Amino acid sequence: MNSGLSTVALPLALAIIMFGLGLSLTVGDFARVARHPKAVAIALVCQLILLPAIAFGLVLLFDLPPLLAVGMMLLAASPGGTTANLFSHLFRGDVALNVTLTAVNSVIAVVSLPLITNFALGHFAPSDGTGSLGLQFAKVVQIFAIVLIPVAIGVWVRRAWPAFADRMDRPVRIGSAVVLALVIVGTVIAERENVTGYLADVGLITLIFCILSLSIGYVLPRRLGIASRQSIASSMEIGIHNSTLAITIAISLLNSTRIAVPAAVYGVIMFPVATAFGWLITRGRGDEQRPAAPSGSSTDRDLDPAAG
Repeated sequence: MNSGLSTVALPLALAIIMFGLGLSLTVGDFARVARHPKAVAIALVCQLILLPAIAFGLVLLFDLPPLLAVGMMLLAASPGGTTANLFSHLFRGDVALNVTLTAVNSVIAVVSLPLITNFALGHFAPSDGTGSLGLQFAKVVQIFAIVLIPVAIGVWVRRAWPAFADRMDRPVRIGSAVVLALVIVGTVIAERENVTGYLADVGLITLIFCILSLSIGYVLPRRLGIASRQSIASSMEIGIHNSTLAITIAISLLNSTRIAVPAAVYGVIMFPVATAFGWLITRGRGDEQRPAAPSGSSTDRDLDPAAG
């Protein structure tokens, strides 16, 4: 991919998305973990342990080429984002729990994402010939910079100017979706000669992974006694990944557009799949079946985290 795009445009796009995420967070969102430890713990186990294990099994089952296999593991290690919060709101999930999970996951990902990605690189592509793959300390610092610093600035802006943050909530969400679309389109254009082959390689596996992610995120919490609204939140958080983060790391830090392909494909399919899944699990819930009208973050924060 064009060096200017990979070194400037992609990190900038991700920084905008993460800043928008920060605008939706407060310090209290992190503190909420102590009030709802079981729901948070189950979701984090799904995100940090089960999803990488499932992705690893699918990669072996489908016998993916090495760099696409690494891309699947990178995708599995990527946390959720603001889009997960929106889908949770649409399907009457506990958005307050979503916000908490997004906040905690964004912090943990600075450590977990390099660990999982480096494991995948060592296992699937130990001698790919590029000589430049791997997330060493300097690159981990870059991940910290492009993930946490914009989030921290967004949290500070919300604390200093809450009315401004509320007004910007909807435009930032829309802008984030547009940025994600542009990132995916840019990745596809960069690999246009191989698009058909990549779809054949990762189209089915990403679809299966998306369905499994959403299903596990909902079924496991329900089986362990978590309320329906919180389980919906968990499902959306676990099933809707931050594809922009995965693509940015693949292209800007690992210098490989090929590794970015699974995240780009997933970024396309996760929206219709999440919509269908949300409809399926809420269609028998009476009034809660109807999707909520879009609203700003102030409405989201009015939702009772303990309800459900």
